[in-house]
Amino acid sequence: MSIRPFAAPGLALALAAAALSACAPTTGGGLPYAGPAAFDEGDFGWSQMPGRNSIEGQIAFAQDGKTFACVGSAGLTPDTPYTRARFRTLYGSIERAAVPAAVVRARTVPDANANYSGYVRSERCENGRVRFDGLPDGGWFLIVPVTAGDAPLVLMRHVQTRGGRVVAVTL
Repeated sequence: MSIRPFAAPGLALALAAAALSACAPTTGGGLPYAGPAAFDEGDFGWSQMPGRNSIEGQIAFAQDGKTFACVGSAGLTPDTPYTRARFRTLYGSIERAAVPAAVVRARTVPDANANYSGYVRSERCENGRVRFDGLPDGGWFLIVPVTAGDAPLVLMRHVQTRGGRVVAVTL
């Protein structure tokens, strides 16, 4: 099965925005909040420190006989009590998930004023790969938008960086 290029150039950008919106506050109906975890900007400080770690992701996701390809940009969110509770609600897990982008957008997470987008890193996904460099030791949530030409999915994976190493992740 081959992946067709997108007919509309704006579609890849729209899918990436949908996936990265999981890293931004949401409102609307959906699952109950898995909290409590109040937003505390101090919990994010460690993620801004320089580091020697890297995360190298490769997209190899397939479902129902379809091979998915990444589109747009991937997001990397620091693991904090707030983001852990948020991702549990949005993805139903804090370890790994593959959820339709529409479902992620529809799930409710309170505290819409909690703005942690300044701590979210973004890198373009190219040729089925994405890489984040200069990371400090810690936990991260890697978010990658993918599609097989139909309804987009958002892949999420928890990744731990330590000791100045490259962590290879297959999604």
